[in-house]
Amino acid sequence: MNYTFSNRIASLQPSIIREILKASSGQNVIPFSAGNPAPETFPIEAIRTFTQSILEQDPVTALQYGITEGYVPLREALQQHLERNFNTGKPSDQLFIVSGAQQGIELACKVLCNEGDTIICESPSFIGSLNSFRASGAKLAGVPMEMDGMDIEKLEHALQTEPNVKMIYVIPSFQNPTGVTTSLEKRKAIYELAKKYGVMILEDNPYGELRFSGEDVPTIKSMDEEGIVIYVGSFSKILSAGLRVGFVQAPHEVVEKMVVAKQGEDVHTAMLPQILAHRFMTQYDYAGHINHIRDVYRRKATLMMENLQEHLGDAVTYTRPDGGLFLWCDLPAHVPMVDYAKTAAAQGVAVVPGNAFLVNEQDPCNAIRLNFSTPSDEQIVKGVEILGQVMRSSFS
Repeated sequence: MNYTFSNRIASLQPSIIREILKASSGQNVIPFSAGNPAPETFPIEAIRTFTQSILEQDPVTALQYGITEGYVPLREALQQHLERNFNTGKPSDQLFIVSGAQQGIELACKVLCNEGDTIICESPSFIGSLNSFRASGAKLAGVPMEMDGMDIEKLEHALQTEPNVKMIYVIPSFQNPTGVTTSLEKRKAIYELAKKYGVMILEDNPYGELRFSGEDVPTIKSMDEEGIVIYVGSFSKILSAGLRVGFVQAPHEVVEKMVVAKQGEDVHTAMLPQILAHRFMTQYDYAGHINHIRDVYRRKATLMMENLQEHLGDAVTYTRPDGGLFLWCDLPAHVPMVDYAKTAAAQGVAVVPGNAFLVNEQDPCNAIRLNFSTPSDEQIVKGVEILGQVMRSSFS
């Protein structure tokens, strides 16, 4: 049979990152291409203990349907946490639980954008969000990233010239893929431009608690007096990615529509993971656990940067992230990025070609994304050494 797919899906290709992950799943492949939390940060014993106690004490709640908005005790605990630590949650806002931050991003697009409307994105940006926007039929307009966030002049130009702009999508803290943190000045500028041109901001903050150096920068949502910011976060990087628990904080009217849209997708987020997340927040040493994760990523990021300096030296330039999971490595102009990535893969080191993250993959790019959270310390040392050998032997 000849299958005819919808216009929304027919032109989409599999995520390059997911495809690389398949190819790099062998035991001998060093996974600099991944983006998974470090396995040593999972509170496995706590999850095991909490799961057992939940199934003993309240199995029906954990195994039954729940309300679409999410498990009430989790929402209340999370609301308090966000107000205390991120200064988000105006009286006009509502918080609800989604099946991972990715669903929150997709729902925001679904309720705000018609086919052909424009979403302005950082470029490069998170491929999962870009593909979600593309699947909705939205037009994407990329604004180049600088070392302190979006190019504000080009952002305003896009707001002035792109048709039917509905949303600005940003990852202000430890951005995926660049590791860049948007400065306070630029966060304020992005908010003011959104207000000026009457568009929403989708602030994606999955790495917000993973700062391991420098000073915290206020969220854009904390500045929101106009009800124009949708704030999305997740437990994936601090508890478990596999549990698929995320959250959205947005104006009541927006949340109400997102809830209706979610009902048509999965009815509600699974109850057992929600209850686990609540126990994690209220019955575990949450602050101590976050500090542990920060220590792990500080060590791993430092190790990767030290080895990049040792084995690649001035041949490459790279971001020095203050948190998160990634750094962005610019190759010398004479080194073809795709060829370098393929050669590294043949030597057992998987990296992601930078053009995978561009709004327009045909734009110039000579960078690769490196992940330091997934590989072990030993793999980081060995993998960067191989990257240096590949540079010297094949591209000098």
